[in-house]
Amino acid sequence: MSVPPRVVNKRRATITALPLYHSGHLLKKRSKEKDFKKYYGELRGCSIFLYTDDTQDTYTEKLDLEMLKSMVLDSPYQRKTPTIFTLSLHTEEVQLKMDNPDTGEEWRGFILTVTKKEIPREVRLLPGQIMKLEEALDEEKKRNPPQTRPPLPPRPAFLTSASSSASPPSPKDANECSLSVMPPCFYTVTRQEAECMLDENPEYGSIILRPSTLTNNYAVTLRQVNPSGPVKKSYRVTATSSGFVIELDTAVSVPSLNDVLKYFLEKTEYRLQPYVRSQPYDIRIGENKPLTQLRSTDMYLHLHKAFKS
Repeated sequence: MSVPPRVVNKRRATITALPLYHSGHLLKKRSKEKDFKKYYGELRGCSIFLYTDDTQDTYTEKLDLEMLKSMVLDSPYQRKTPTIFTLSLHTEEVQLKMDNPDTGEEWRGFILTVTKKEIPREVRLLPGQIMKLEEALDEEKKRNPPQTRPPLPPRPAFLTSASSSASPPSPKDANECSLSVMPPCFYTVTRQEAECMLDENPEYGSIILRPSTLTNNYAVTLRQVNPSGPVKKSYRVTATSSGFVIELDTAVSVPSLNDVLKYFLEKTEYRLQPYVRSQPYDIRIGENKPLTQLRSTDMYLHLHKAFKS
């Protein structure tokens, strides 16, 4: 029995936790693949979620467009020619193909809008389609305003509401609360800074939790040592009204950020450890005062002991 489209859309919205801007059938091919494969794609936020068909509620693949370097149209727009454009992402190149050139032009318009944060002038779209691009652009700017560097993400709604209804905590209680919510491997750094930290000090650990460039989102950056050499990966963690969602092929929901860390530790069989900087140890209990700074009584005791010895 097929699942009603309304139920499927609701499940997808829950899993991705991102607004839907555009959707439709398309074909995809990676640079190492020979043939295009059919998918049903959804542009949610700044990512394209790919499904095997329009009835599947869990996505098969995801293309993160935040790190889009360029988007090249293989041939000029022609009404009777399929549209093929190449996306140069952070780690790979992906080709998307639409047999209907008008559909391809609409996909291109939405992708350029969410990645460049402006309406592209070079696309050939109708006024009604341009209005949809403007709506998507307004929503994307509200969801992810431009920032010079990622700030510390705000606390999730369920933590904020709980703390506001209770009496103001004491400094000690507030400190204990923050420690219980935020794992010790959390650092307010960018992805590049986190990767440098893991490369330069592997003895400190291999997992860093950090803010994402998206509002209300976090990210986990880890460093794994393989026979071919160290590999660094980053995973998005989205804050929801009931906890956090780790965005994997099959999304995982957990109640807290500490449970996010626990999930990665368990899945790697504790081969990876949280990145925690080592603290220096003291080598002196107290500083000895110079003889000239001793008080008269101390001077007497000092000389008395020296005479007896």
